[in-house]
Amino acid sequence: MEHTPKVTHLKLKRKSRVLEIAFDGGEVHSLSCEFLRVYSPSAEVQQHGNPVLVTHKKNVNISAIETVGHYAVKLVFDDGHDSGIYSWALLYQFTKDYQELWQSYLTRLKDNHGSREALIPMAVKYTP
Repeated sequence: MEHTPKVTHLKLKRKSRVLEIAFDGGEVHSLSCEFLRVYSPSAEVQQHGNPVLVTHKKNVNISAIETVGHYAVKLVFDDGHDSGIYSWALLYQFTKDYQELWQSYLTRLKDNHGSREALIPMAVKYTP
C-alpha cells in the first residue's frame, strides 16, 4: 500500500488567499482558497457524486482552520461555508491533480456560463 503523506504544517497566506501545505516527506505545495472552496468535500458541494458547480468564489478566503483528529482539517471560509473535512490524503491528492482539476473547473464554468468573480451588490442611484 502506498504511503499517503501526512500534513506537518499549514500556513494560511491571507493576503494572497493561499493555503501552504507541508507534508512529512518534505514536499510543500500551495492551493488557492478558491480551489479549496469549489472542491470542498462537503455533502453540500459533492451532492452524492454529482458535484454542484460553485461559482463567484475568486475572492473567498479561509477564516479558520480547525483540526479533526490526526488526519484532517475543517476549513471555515469567509462566505460561511464550513462543512468540508479535508483529510491529509485529499489535500495530497489535490496537490497532485491540481492542474487537471483546475482546468476541469474552468471548463465547467465556461460551459455553464458561470463566473469566478464575486457577486457585488448593486447600488441603485436615486435621482429625483
